[in-house]
Order: sequence, then structure tokens, then C-alpha cells
Amino acid sequence: MTQQLIGRRTALAGIVGTAAIGTRTAWAADPIKIGFSIPQTGGLAAIGLQALLTLQIWSEDVNARGGILGRPVQLVTYDDQSNPANVPRIYTKLLEVDKVDLIVTNGTNLTVPAMPIAMQRGMVVFCMLSLAVNDKFKYPRFFQTMPYGPHGKASISEGFFDVAMGMSPKPATVALVGADAEFSKNAVDGARDQARKRGLKIVYDRTYPPSTVDFGPVIRGIASANPDIVYIGSYPVDTSGMVRAARELGFRPKLFGGGMVGTQAATLKGDLGEMLNDVVSYELYCPAVADKFPDVEPLLKKYQPRAKEKGIDPQGYYVPPFAYATMEVLQQAVTAAGGLDQDKIAKAAHATTFKTIVGDIKFGADGEWDHPRMLWVQFRGLKGQGMDQFVNPSAEVVLDPPEYRTGELRYPMGVAKQ
Repeated sequence: MTQQLIGRRTALAGIVGTAAIGTRTAWAADPIKIGFSIPQTGGLAAIGLQALLTLQIWSEDVNARGGILGRPVQLVTYDDQSNPANVPRIYTKLLEVDKVDLIVTNGTNLTVPAMPIAMQRGMVVFCMLSLAVNDKFKYPRFFQTMPYGPHGKASISEGFFDVAMGMSPKPATVALVGADAEFSKNAVDGARDQARKRGLKIVYDRTYPPSTVDFGPVIRGIASANPDIVYIGSYPVDTSGMVRAARELGFRPKLFGGGMVGTQAATLKGDLGEMLNDVVSYELYCPAVADKFPDVEPLLKKYQPRAKEKGIDPQGYYVPPFAYATMEVLQQAVTAAGGLDQDKIAKAAHATTFKTIVGDIKFGADGEWDHPRMLWVQFRGLKGQGMDQFVNPSAEVVLDPPEYRTGELRYPMGVAKQ
């Protein structure tokens, strides 16, 4: 029986929830409590709610198989409202009041404020969907399951520039733009280094406030610099705003895209539809590579009907596979450690090659994958609006890495309607 504990509204504006399969009397030991902050409201809720549902599915799966080390797992979570300022208080409560055994974090902007709390208490951090967090902290008990690899901030731009510089004639100029927020600044910092490394002239390099709603002036400013390629570091709301503004103003550089969070979400994809044609962004998983990762499909079959009932992303290509893999890593690390000693778990995590639904994961010294596997895709053949068309593998042509490539870059960028 799934147990739910609903806590009162606090200054954290959070809701406490727990999930464990089986009654207390059915187990030989108390639950292993796993605590995390997750955005259930606010600008990042579309991603957070997918992660929350996926972790609930994982907890059901692992408890149905007998738990971890013979103990059920129990999730304890609070809504951080997509606000980094709420995060330190949440993790303090999780550790000091809820007495959780393990912690998970989610997203760059929301992981950074959690790190000092975790480090003070020597906790292992199992992290989802974050960029270059440990470049700053260099914490040996940090493990990040997004496949950026060991190249830090450059990891979410390296493939983009590899693709761009493979074109003929090669681009000569680049514009860099992103929100004044942790993830976006990291993404643009990495892109700046990549541009300089490849001899590109940076003709535009600016940030915009996270509260920006009118992106017309931003696009006009970029267009006035006449760059060959545009690299954008953005979160979902501004990703939509940037693409719309570029199409409405008829701005078509040779290559347009970058580290654009949101182009992976079915609802945003469906809303933008054909406006995404020829835009280049990143993916973690998409139908074009489904045959490479057959263990993802069983998860999606569980996730998709429940997601539709909850009104969240009904396809689940972006968040669920790697959120589930994060918990597989956690489970295997605890099992290898033989218990909940944080030092033993960290040592096991560094020493183990983990078998997950997204393939093997091996961590380097910095807690990132020891090799990168970001997918860079170009949207093609989209008509009007609607998310169903993204089920078709041809809607996203994989450009990089070479071993996953399904087509070549359309260059220069074309019109929206194709």
C-alpha cells in the first residue's frame, strides 16, 4: 500500500510526501528515506513534476522487488517552487527534522544552493539534470547523471560547435546570449570558450534578465551584429520566447540553437511546432535512438498514462529516462556499499560501472560521466503545431555524437514552413 504523509504548509511552501510499497509490518526493517527538493510549481515545474513521477515509479518498482538491502524505500519531498532561495531550508529540514538517509538534487539553479548543506553534513549528492555544479565545489561525494562528461561548462556546447565547424564554408562569427541565471551563464561561459578555441569571432555576447518576457529587442540586438551562428543558453519560457521572436522577425542566421532547455519537452515542442524547424538543440533521449536503449521503453509505458492523467509531459523522452537512471545508480551504490555509510557509498560510486536503462554509467573524479554522450539534434519536417509529430524519429535528426548520427545538418537555416 502506498503511504502518503501530507505536511502542513510551512515557510518552505513545501508539501511533504512519502512513497513506500508494502505496510510497515511487511518489512524486516524501517524504510530507507530518500529526501529531495523538487519544483512542483513555478517556472521549472514542467520538468520537476516529470522527475517526481519518475522517482515515484522507481520507488514502486524497487519496493516490489524487495527494496534495497531488504528495506523499503520512502521518498520525502518538498516543493521548492522553482526558487533557489527555498532550497537551503528544505535540505536542512530533510536532514535535521525528517532524518533522511540519502539525498537527491535536481537542476543547476536548485542544486547549487543545496551543496553547502550537503557538504557540511558529508552527504553523498545524487544529482539530476545539472551543469558544471562541481566545477565550483569540487566535492568528492557528488555524482551527476546527465551525460555531459568531464568537460565542465563546455559539455553543453562542444557538440554544437563540432557540428557547426564541420560545415562548408565554415562559420566565422558567433553571437552568444543567455539568461542571467546559473545554468544559462554556465552554458554561455562554455560556449565562449568553445568559440575562442575554434577561432570564431564573437560579435555579440550578452545576458538578459530571467524576468524577460519580450524577446524582440534581444533578437534585434543579435541580428544587428549579423552573426553566422547563434548560441543560446536558456530555460523553457525564454527558449519559447527566443524562438518565437526570431521567427516573427524573420531572423535566420546560418545556424540557430544551443543549450536550450525546453526543446526537449513535448508540450513546448507541440506549442512551437514548425517554428522549431532547423533549430539545433540538445537531447538526452529521443525516438531516433530508441533502438540503442531498449530498456527505456518499459519505463515510458508506465510513465505515459500516468503523466497524461496528471497533465504533465505525456511523452517523457527528456526527464524520465535519466531520472530513473539516477535512482538506479543510487540503489546500486548503496547495495555495493552494503549500507548507508556515506563514505562507503561515495567510494562505491567512484569504483562502479553502473548498469542503467540509459546504458552504462561510469563516473570520473569530478563526479561527472567519464565520457560525454549529449545528443545534438536538428528539428525537421514539422507542420503546424501538435506534439504527436515528435513521436516520429525523423522529426529530430541526430547530428552528434557520430556513433548516433541519423542525418546531416541542414545549413544554412531555412524558413519555418518546410
